[in-house]
Amino acid sequence: MGSTDARAGVRSGTGQGREPGQGGDREPEKPGRGPGPNEATGTAGTEVSGGAGGSGGGRGSGGADDLAGLEAGLDALDAVETRRTPLRETLVRKVLPPVVAVALVLAVWQILVWAEVTDAYKLPAPSAVWDSLSEMWLQGTLFGVMWTSVSRALLGFVLALAIGTPLGLLVARVKVVRAAIGPVLSGLQSLPSVAWVPPAVLWLGLNDRMMFAVILLGAVPSIANGLVAGVDQVPPLFLRAGRTLGATGLRGAWHIVMPAALPGYLAGLKQGWAFSWRSLMAAEIIASSPELGLGLGQLLDNGRSNADMPGIFLAILLILLVGIAVDLLVFSPLERAVLRRRGLLGRG
Repeated sequence: MGSTDARAGVRSGTGQGREPGQGGDREPEKPGRGPGPNEATGTAGTEVSGGAGGSGGGRGSGGADDLAGLEAGLDALDAVETRRTPLRETLVRKVLPPVVAVALVLAVWQILVWAEVTDAYKLPAPSAVWDSLSEMWLQGTLFGVMWTSVSRALLGFVLALAIGTPLGLLVARVKVVRAAIGPVLSGLQSLPSVAWVPPAVLWLGLNDRMMFAVILLGAVPSIANGLVAGVDQVPPLFLRAGRTLGATGLRGAWHIVMPAALPGYLAGLKQGWAFSWRSLMAAEIIASSPELGLGLGQLLDNGRSNADMPGIFLAILLILLVGIAVDLLVFSPLERAVLRRRGLLGRG
């Protein structure tokens, strides 16, 4: 009777089918039972669970440390140095080298004059060129001569930019147009700008329109070809992503193509300005007229006509100075900004 009740109690899971020592059946001992069974069992369970929790906590802590180290490494790769460059370092790295180079050129020039390697009227001393510059400064004509040429070049470059940019996009994006006028643009870019001066004079006369025509014919092919080269370097994935997002037609050209092609386009603009400046100087030297005003090209030609070698050297130096100034003040900052936005140039 007691065994039956015990088995029923076990099957029912209540633990109340028998009492210890009843019915001749012996209750099996639980693992870890000893004096104070409940306390011993609780202690053992606590120790086991505590050990498992400790090992799991160790693994979690190690994984968190590894993840933190990985994130720190990725942040270090993406980090861009933002410290401000000290003034002394800027002077030593960027100002001192060109100053030293100019000083060396002047020193070699003066040494050649002292050595009398040629006649004095062929190679004037730097002091004679400085005297010509001082004379123009005192007469108040220096900035007027420079502005006459610079204003023409800037206006012609803006016109070339307005024409060359859409032309370059059209050539780059439309295969038929590229096949038709792509080789023509490349040929015009290789054609010396001075070749356009005689026909421009015959077509338009000695006026500013002739000057602008020569500038456009020299600069537009360079700007258009630069943009074509930039568009050709745009990854096709960008274009597909833009079409997926609905950026097609003019929206795609403005938001996808132009930003992606900006480095090549900027190189084309830089070359276009160089062609504009050279074209203008060629036109001013060849097509000299009082109605056109006195520019740097006319100043150079007047020095040739008057056998004024210091004036010729001064005109050459002023032309060189304008080209360097435009590059340093306009194109170099734009180029650095584009490279910095693409993570290719640090801020330091």
